[in-house]
Amino acid sequence: MKFGKEFVSQMVPEWKEAYMDYDYLKTLLKEIQRFKQRTRPQPVPATLGRRQTLYRAFSGLTRRNYSPLSPLRASDVENQVILVNSSSSQGGRFETMFLMAADEGGEYELVYFKRLDDEFNKVLDFYKSKVGEVMEEAAVLDKQMDALIAFRVKVERPDQEGRFFDREAEMRSLASGVAASAAALSASTPRGARGKAPMVAIDEDGPSSQGRSDDSSDDKNEKESKTLIQMTKQEKPNNIRAIRPAPLEILNHVKMNNTVETPCSTIKEFLSIPRQEEMKFNRDNLKKVEEQLKRAFIEFYRKLLLLKNFSFLNILAFSKIMKKYDKITSRRASKAYLKMVEKSFLDSSDGVTKLMDRVEATFIKHFSNSNRRKGMSSLRPRVKKERHRVTFSLGFLFGCTVALLLALVLITRARDLLNHKGRGKYMSNMLPLYSLFGYITLHMLMYAANIYFWRRYRVNYPFIFGYKEGTELGYREVLLLSCCVAMLSTAAGLANLDMEMDPKTLDYKAITELVPLGLLVLLLVILLCPLNIIYRSSRFFLLGCLFHCLCAPLYKVTLPDFFLADQLTSQVQAFRSLEFYICYYGWGDYKKRLNTCQDSDVYKAFFFIVAAVPYWIRLLQCLRRLYEERDPRERFNGLKYLSAIVAVCMRTADTLNRGGCWNLLAWIASVIAVIFGTYWDLVVDWGLFQKNSKNRWLRDKLLVPHKSVYFAAMVLNVLLRLVWMQTVLNFSVPFFHIQTLTALVAVLEIIRRGIWNFFRLENEHLNNVGKYRAFKTVPLPFYYDEDGSKDE
Repeated sequence: MKFGKEFVSQMVPEWKEAYMDYDYLKTLLKEIQRFKQRTRPQPVPATLGRRQTLYRAFSGLTRRNYSPLSPLRASDVENQVILVNSSSSQGGRFETMFLMAADEGGEYELVYFKRLDDEFNKVLDFYKSKVGEVMEEAAVLDKQMDALIAFRVKVERPDQEGRFFDREAEMRSLASGVAASAAALSASTPRGARGKAPMVAIDEDGPSSQGRSDDSSDDKNEKESKTLIQMTKQEKPNNIRAIRPAPLEILNHVKMNNTVETPCSTIKEFLSIPRQEEMKFNRDNLKKVEEQLKRAFIEFYRKLLLLKNFSFLNILAFSKIMKKYDKITSRRASKAYLKMVEKSFLDSSDGVTKLMDRVEATFIKHFSNSNRRKGMSSLRPRVKKERHRVTFSLGFLFGCTVALLLALVLITRARDLLNHKGRGKYMSNMLPLYSLFGYITLHMLMYAANIYFWRRYRVNYPFIFGYKEGTELGYREVLLLSCCVAMLSTAAGLANLDMEMDPKTLDYKAITELVPLGLLVLLLVILLCPLNIIYRSSRFFLLGCLFHCLCAPLYKVTLPDFFLADQLTSQVQAFRSLEFYICYYGWGDYKKRLNTCQDSDVYKAFFFIVAAVPYWIRLLQCLRRLYEERDPRERFNGLKYLSAIVAVCMRTADTLNRGGCWNLLAWIASVIAVIFGTYWDLVVDWGLFQKNSKNRWLRDKLLVPHKSVYFAAMVLNVLLRLVWMQTVLNFSVPFFHIQTLTALVAVLEIIRRGIWNFFRLENEHLNNVGKYRAFKTVPLPFYYDEDGSKDE
């Protein structure tokens, strides 16, 4: 793989704008190269050149380092090419003076060095700002650790209250931890690669498993540890905080953050009921505090890793581009420029590396019980490995599904079931039952396609959704689950493909009629299964988001919550199928494939409620966000879902009561909802249809290189939203059963939602890129009140 592609693949997606624009600098070098080729003199014929060599002086067989071209040293030549200095008047910005501008084509090289300086200063400014942020965050974590140690002493050693603790012992332990960390890192890193950040993720086992059996390295580690301890002892008299009062005094200025949100806490906050500010010193609270700080340290350490990788990648990119410049121009300017890069803050600053060592030592000691291997496996990012068994299982299940579908078609054709007298009863009762699994399978297929294209265009969907690292599903896993559901539902439909009643009992077989119910129960059991099987982390994440949706607006609305609620609005027919399950198996005669659902007032009432519930959830979420964020857009977003609720209710009433004024009301409400929803999709959710954009009618930034894709998506979104009007138009197809037409409309709505998902997350990703948001905000367990901050 070429360096340009490797460089892009190793970038932090949200920081893409802050990296060196390697491709643009390459285009400038290509312009210089093209100019050189145009002005290069014609080459001498090979025969003439070979003949002239016969008259040159003999260079000898044993002479070395002979250069007949020039007596000047390489450094002198380089100094005559460029001069690099730092301008203090412009905030320490680096400027390169090109001394060969008078040469033919020198204006091209002037442009190149001007843009090279701009790129370097951009990278340097961003790196400085991020290092400043992590230093401030480190100071906050330092205070949090002081409070944690005090809290731990209060809980685990209440007899230590009022005493002093030996700061020297703490520093001695920390020094030994840092020494062990540095020695293990030195032992596990190749000599040529020390001090540089890895370009790829590190293995889970970490360096702790390497170099442990070498006795000399153990002696070296022990010597380094003793040296650090001696240094600590020597510095102790000059350190004012060598021995300080017992840390329990910190608890007088610290209060616990109530980071766990519950419906009760939300209600109390809304009713302005004062919370209990007194801290309870018990083991349960200590465990919660430790877990919160552990997550904060893990996120902070990974931020440091990305910063180190950012520095290394950009330094390597500047080295590569300067070597290309030397090769194209036959000059030797890279040494002088790279010497400036090495002296700059980007390469010379070791604050991030030292901070990483301190974080490692602190985390291993306080959160891993001094187990280095366990601590480093928690700190380092986990690389999700692609497993061959997933691909094999996917292919196997897909083949089984295709075979079962083919068998279903052939049996239907052979028995001429489409013209059977029991066809109408089957379509009215069995199709709503099995269509539920079709909706689920299609939605999962669309989600798998979304994941594939998100990865292809480097949309950081795990960060946006807030998945726990290493637990997000790839498109292969989602395809595997969808094929499993498709195979089971197809096999169930094939087993239940019976149009003839038993002539003796005049009913259908009870076992086969209960197959769809059994399949539904099986899927629900798998979804709720507490065992660590079938992607438990993802299942519980889905259940948590679903619970937050059902409890809206009692929970703070995050992107996964309202994203899932939007998915539910496209699964109205699936919820109605669930309602039909309850009615069919609870009050119907499933043995004879008969039901009285349409005659029940309760069923009709829930037919309204079930269709409106997803839109009602989104309306409540909009109200919660409007209350918290005071964003006026949420007011209009809520009106959009309110219009959708009215439209759904009007269309449902028109379906159940044909004729009268219901059709007119359904028409008016549906047109308003379609216009409102289409505008919101294109302008707000997708960020498209911008008149003054540099990409006409699109955004300024696009991930998909083909603009026609966006225009096709906009047109398709409008057309598929108009399909929603089918119930109002009373549109019918002679050769389609009414249930088939309803299922087809639901399928088109799911496809529209799948297209919407990609562009919605693309817009969210670009917003994160614009704000350089690449990390989750982890709530901290403690906060210092004003008096505490003054004392500190």
